[in-house]
Amino acid sequence: MNPTISACAQALNLPLTPKQTELLERYASLVWEKKEMLNLTSVEDMQEIFERHICDGLQAAAYIYSQTASRPAAVADAGSGAGYIGITCAVALPQVTVTLVESLQRRCAFMNWAVMTLGLKNVKVANKRLGQGGSFSFDFVTERAMGKLTDILPLCAPAVAPGGTFIAYQGERPDEASAPLLSRLGLAAKEPIAYRLSDGKTRFLALFTKGE
Repeated sequence: MNPTISACAQALNLPLTPKQTELLERYASLVWEKKEMLNLTSVEDMQEIFERHICDGLQAAAYIYSQTASRPAAVADAGSGAGYIGITCAVALPQVTVTLVESLQRRCAFMNWAVMTLGLKNVKVANKRLGQGGSFSFDFVTERAMGKLTDILPLCAPAVAPGGTFIAYQGERPDEASAPLLSRLGLAAKEPIAYRLSDGKTRFLALFTKGE
């Protein structure tokens, strides 16, 4: 098994089988294969894909697992890009269904190819942009690198089902000044989760729950 993935999952108390670890390794190889053609990532070797992207995705997977254990849940990954967060969650949490929401068709094509190649049955790709038509309702919505939190919240909040959680990746601790915005959107901030990847930088999962 890949030691980077295994160590990350173990540190997060997230159970991964050898088969799941192998699928994540294969996913990384698909990203590496198409990264130049589709401008998927700037990494210089496969190890960076494990460290920067897959281990990042395992952070959200571990939180969702802590809230659901083995219960089914519906998850959306907003602005999914190459699927780093959403596909990682789908592999790590086979009991959940994951919708990869992405507005760029070429990235949707890559994700569809990756999902088919990996044989994932709990994933679908939506070539859409949250907040611009369509109706979504998910138990968990994840987001990474879509922009400023105050701009992202109004786009993603409507897709969170009552009682659900919005999970936003942040490079800094979330600003409490967004409280009026959260109130308007029907969200409440939870204590963010701080974590570090191999570069040693502290990052945060900003957590927002929607009232029942």
